[in-house]
Amino acid sequence: MSEHILNRLQYTNRSLKRAQYEAFEFSLTDRGVLVRNGSYADPENHEYLVTVRNGVPTDCECPANARFEGACKHRLAVAIRTPILQAAQKANRIMADGGAVESLESEAEVECEMCLEEIPCWECYRTGKKELPE
Repeated sequence: MSEHILNRLQYTNRSLKRAQYEAFEFSLTDRGVLVRNGSYADPENHEYLVTVRNGVPTDCECPANARFEGACKHRLAVAIRTPILQAAQKANRIMADGGAVESLESEAEVECEMCLEEIPCWECYRTGKKELPE
């Protein structure tokens, strides 16, 4: 059984509760997950980009993420919504025209020619297919 993503983040209970009950809307971009908070009267002014690396929401453009320690509510909102987090990891596989998603099974079976034996190439590292050795 794999470790839950929340075990890899530092956060306050207040941020986690807000991540659970506020009306977040999510959009995938080529840079990450755009998180809009529909709980506000002007949600277009409460929209921030969350960066996901290796399956972990690592950064957010919101003021709270820069000001306080620990994950902000936007990062936590992405982390606790498994389908959003998985989609962010696989976003680079979706065709720009909305076409088909590449088969993940066949991709896993094919070894990347650019990777060294223990060191992944940039693309495999960037997309989360492989991690750096410890």
